[in-house]
Amino acid sequence: MAQINRTRLAALLERERADYEAQNSGSRAVFDAGRHLFGQVPMTWMNHWSGGFPVALDRAWGNRIVDVDGNERIDFALGDTGAMAGHSPQPTVEAIVRRAGDLGGITTMLPTEDAEWVANNLSQRFGMDRWSFSLSATDANRWALRLARLVTRRPKVLVFSYSYHGSVDETFVVVGDDGQPRSRTGNVAPAVDPTETTRVVEFNDVEALARELSHGDVAVVLCEPAMTNIGIVLPEPGFLDDLRRVTTETGTLLMIDETHTISMGWGGATKAWGLEPDIVTVGKALGGGIACGAYGLSAQLWPKIEAVVGEGADIVDVGGVGGTLAGNALCLAAMRATLDEVLTPEAFETMIDLATRFTEGVNEVLAETGVPWSVAQLGCRSEYRFCSPAPRNGGEAAKAHDGELDEFMHLFLANRGVLITPFHNMALMCPTTTIEDVDRHSALFRAAVIELVG
Repeated sequence: MAQINRTRLAALLERERADYEAQNSGSRAVFDAGRHLFGQVPMTWMNHWSGGFPVALDRAWGNRIVDVDGNERIDFALGDTGAMAGHSPQPTVEAIVRRAGDLGGITTMLPTEDAEWVANNLSQRFGMDRWSFSLSATDANRWALRLARLVTRRPKVLVFSYSYHGSVDETFVVVGDDGQPRSRTGNVAPAVDPTETTRVVEFNDVEALARELSHGDVAVVLCEPAMTNIGIVLPEPGFLDDLRRVTTETGTLLMIDETHTISMGWGGATKAWGLEPDIVTVGKALGGGIACGAYGLSAQLWPKIEAVVGEGADIVDVGGVGGTLAGNALCLAAMRATLDEVLTPEAFETMIDLATRFTEGVNEVLAETGVPWSVAQLGCRSEYRFCSPAPRNGGEAAKAHDGELDEFMHLFLANRGVLITPFHNMALMCPTTTIEDVDRHSALFRAAVIELVG
């Protein structure tokens, strides 16, 4: 196997940092001017971009971004799934303009006809019977967790170590090196130690899952059907079947977070893999860039919730399962247009084909050079990791992190006109991504790896 020369990597990284600085003086000026911004950016997550500062946006369309310096780049990051429909897809833009302009009324705390259309479409995609809306998947998860605890009368949640569920407090817990649960490193001042609210096991570990659920105090397993935010970690054969079996046997609800795994297709991993969850949550991609999210309840679960609500839980006002802007007219108009005309079955078919081509391009380079890396595909999403074989759980994925290689690959690509997701090596296809875009990445990936191995 080819080995990475760390001395050579350090020199290459300095070169790429200098090139990035030289190409992006306008973006640097925007960053330096952010004296009144926490972290000098509108949202601190933006500091994940490599190079010391993020590029500053001028305009974007489809899968193209132009920054304030006039640099145009192919965008495979796509707002970390928020722009999976592409930037400003025309049907969505037209719906937004119509709702905000011709019709008027962006948010009124009143229903529109779009709401039932969107809920029905989501039911067809994910198989859930009843839906409610939020402004993010984080809120959808928070609110659905409350309902799960309400209906089961159990206090705890179970998650998989290093899974991603937005900024939900209960989910910032991992399995430590000693095998014991601990608050995730960097967790900011949790009101309650998450090990008190949450049980945690490694992904793909059925034995540990059964052990932790046997206590009988877990209301719901909150699960990505494939892990996505620590690099893509795919379920092993039979694992998701075992997950459903064990949750059913222990009277535990199963909640599938499709926020990222909607990349699997028109109905996300739930439809693609024939899953049978009690609750589904989803966000980011639904509104074509407008902030929105939703959670769905199965036909079997909904009557149970109705029954316990009658015992005094307030789901209308102060019970903690809603917000003033949730389900607003603008969000619903954007969701309807995006789901109806942009993220169609035909679009997913093409996007998945392109991701397959992307994955094959990476694999060809790895085979050619002998670099011990791996790549995984999740529908129209693909991601490479600096280890081989590919990680089988979050703990293994976390240990495979290599900050210097991450920064080098991101800067090498960005300096040559390609963006991938900043805090890991993920590429996402959208309806306007082309074969030429994918092949451009393949060529650059090959050039970068060859430079690394000499």
